Amino acid sequence: MPYLVDGNNVMAQRAGWHRDRARARRELLDELARFARAKRVTVMAVFDGEPDDHFGDGASYMGVRVYYAERGADADERIKRLVESSRERRTLLVVTSDRALAGYVRHYGARVIRSGEFRRMMDEALANDPSMTGRSGADAGEGEGVPATDLDHWMRYFGVAPEDEE
Repeated sequence: MPYLVDGNNVMAQRAGWHRDRARARRELLDELARFARAKRVTVMAVFDGEPDDHFGDGASYMGVRVYYAERGADADERIKRLVESSRERRTLLVVTSDRALAGYVRHYGARVIRSGEFRRMMDEALANDPSMTGRSGADAGEGEGVPATDLDHWMRYFGVAPEDEE
């Protein structure tokens, strides 16, 4: 079951996201990647604005396909085009809080989840997945990472105090 996420709508579910949009985008992509692994689903995210320097339009970020609004348009228009061209419309879950967009994609057979509901669903999935607890991004894979016995040593080595982790 693939998810097509209106990235800005989901980012807006966190207070202060607008202060550093690039950071909010990266954090959301990290969360989406962890969610996709935990739930074993396909996730695509569409953002308003210019593509990030590190991953361009259509790039894959830790398994999440990343798209951006085209010049002169917004993310909603890109989502519409992705839904229209999808072969999986009947199983596609579009995550958005935009009523007009929700109505449009439903017309094409996609299902809709509101951004706040998805945020809660994602947070719950990540909290309940033992392989994800206390881990993020690239170090969240099974069997990877630093053994717990060495973690404190390396944290001190790189100047990260335990309170800095959160």
